[in-house]
Amino acid sequence: MKITLEHLAGVRGFSVTPGLCRGGARLWFARHQLDWNAFRHDGIDASLLEAIGDPFAMAVIGYAKEMEAERGRS
Repeated sequence: MKITLEHLAGVRGFSVTPGLCRGGARLWFARHQLDWNAFRHDGIDASLLEAIGDPFAMAVIGYAKEMEAERGRS
């Protein structure tokens, strides 16, 4: 499963509003030595985020799975 900007923008529980701002996301990607620009254009495989295993990564993956399930019901 590909994680995209849409997933970062919608995940809840990490700020007052849904999502993580792009500045915060860029910092998070840098902290985990992930390529922000490649992610912006192509997304990132969920397995790479699972390997990091921090709460934000796991929340984004969970949100992406919820979105996928919702689209499957439509």
